[in-house]
Amino acid sequence: WPWPRYRVAELVDRIAAGQPSAIAMDIVFPEADRTSLADIRKTFKRDFGVDVSFNGVPPGLLDNDGYLGQEMARAGVVGAQYFYFDHVTRTPPARPGVGFDGRVDLLSLDRAPGVLDSVDAIASETRISGFVNSRLDSDGVLRRLPLLIEHDGVIHASLALAATMHALGVDVARVESDPGGLSLKVGSHHVPIDRTGYALLRFNGASRLYGSLSAVDVLAGRFKPADLRGKIVFIGSSAVGLHDVHRTAVDAGFSGLKIQSVMAQNILDGNAVRVPAWGGKVALLVGLLIALAFSAMFIAGRGLLALATVGVVSGAALVATVAGVFVRSSVFVPLAAPLLIAGSLLVLAFVARFVASQRRAQRWRKQLENARQVTIESMAAVAETRDPDTGAHIKRTQHYVRAIARQLQRTGRYAELLSREYIDLLFLSAPLHDIGKVGVPDHILLKPGPLTEDELKVMRRHAEFGRQIIHSTAEHIEGDNFLVVAGEIAATHHERWDGTGYPEGLREQDIPLSGRIMAVADVYDALISKRCYKDPFPHHAARSIMHSLRGSTFDPGVLDAFLEIESEIVQIAARFRDADVEKGRAKLAAMANPVRGGVGFTC
Repeated sequence: WPWPRYRVAELVDRIAAGQPSAIAMDIVFPEADRTSLADIRKTFKRDFGVDVSFNGVPPGLLDNDGYLGQEMARAGVVGAQYFYFDHVTRTPPARPGVGFDGRVDLLSLDRAPGVLDSVDAIASETRISGFVNSRLDSDGVLRRLPLLIEHDGVIHASLALAATMHALGVDVARVESDPGGLSLKVGSHHVPIDRTGYALLRFNGASRLYGSLSAVDVLAGRFKPADLRGKIVFIGSSAVGLHDVHRTAVDAGFSGLKIQSVMAQNILDGNAVRVPAWGGKVALLVGLLIALAFSAMFIAGRGLLALATVGVVSGAALVATVAGVFVRSSVFVPLAAPLLIAGSLLVLAFVARFVASQRRAQRWRKQLENARQVTIESMAAVAETRDPDTGAHIKRTQHYVRAIARQLQRTGRYAELLSREYIDLLFLSAPLHDIGKVGVPDHILLKPGPLTEDELKVMRRHAEFGRQIIHSTAEHIEGDNFLVVAGEIAATHHERWDGTGYPEGLREQDIPLSGRIMAVADVYDALISKRCYKDPFPHHAARSIMHSLRGSTFDPGVLDAFLEIESEIVQIAARFRDADVEKGRAKLAAMANPVRGGVGFTC
């Protein structure tokens, strides 16, 4: 405290003249006042060997501490103490001046091994004292104060409780127990406490709403005595440097001095917050009822909107009910358990419904994929029955197409198009590349010899037939249509890079990528496969023929990707061999001697 003790004594005298009901000193004076004349005399004697005397000074003013102690005793000021819990002190504190009886056996108070008291000249003159300890919650917020602490077998009162008891003329407070829990009976007032002697604070608002007077104004007489008459007055400091400013639920800077006044006001108004002993059981019961209601609705198949509505309405009803009870009777029933249960069940319901919907969607997607696969395989099977010489051609070309697409993807070519989903569609759609052959008459499709010009024109129309068949099917499928890629492949896999292909004579990038990839796979497999009109070419011969067609028949980038993975292509060809087709079938003489300088194949 920066002032000399005689000035604090003068402040006490001025306040006492206002006739308050009690004065409480929220300051501990643990060290002697070095500005006392007696202390100055001792200092000069010790340091200089000089006896200093002061004339005309009343004996009582030679010792500032003694003078303050006398003035505090005369005004009946309640003194302050601070209890230590981390070390032991040997000096016993002044007796608290108030006592407690009743069900003290039900208490389990904090026991302090040490105490900080004012110097003896002040403490010995203090008839009633109270401690100024406080304890923050784990989140750093001050919500409650200890009203009782045990030291050396004696129960001590907090400064606010001791000052209020003194103001009410009560020497002994009684500990009582009822179904709602423990309470302190102070005269006609009841203060709810827990087993550890703590009481919850009930703030009426921010710190500024609690009145205060400047000590300087009181000393200068700039106050109205009516401001103090009949009041409990706490003397203290609001200086931040004294570390007695606390964060509360209503204000981040609540001084300890005003915290004491809040507690005293709670006691006098009878509105200190009570958390009843049965509150936890009621909260648990409400939580269980909410859980049962949610479970019943969930089992009954109620929608998420209904569950959310019930959760929000029940939560709002709980909050409103608890708020109403709190306003009317200062009883607080904890809401954490039922609200947590309601929120958790609502989240679990959302998660459960989401997981269930995802599983249903996954089953639906699987069924759709199966249906798509069956559709494609069934359509491909129709084409295969019309052209039995193709054997495992469909299977091999399907795997060639996927292998080529993956190689293009790995090397970064056509990266904007070749997603995993697109490659899967290519794989599924490739078997339909010759579906149009169902529209070619048998006498042409199954002819064992060379085709005439007119027959060749009809055969080449299978590309157009394929597109028409697939598009007519695709028109009846909504959404992301998997047959679009199949239609591209069927219609364009005989187009050539240089524009000399059929049916439309497309060239280069105008040919869909799916058709360009299919062209490479289809021609290679036609070359290495046995047909009624030719023997199979070995891989190296087929490779050479295809390389010679780079940039004319084939997209150079697609063919390069094919050649980069030729070992994988060879493995695919070996894995899906054609069964012997009609052993002993006579080979056509016209195809037994291929045209010199070129190659003949039909696909």
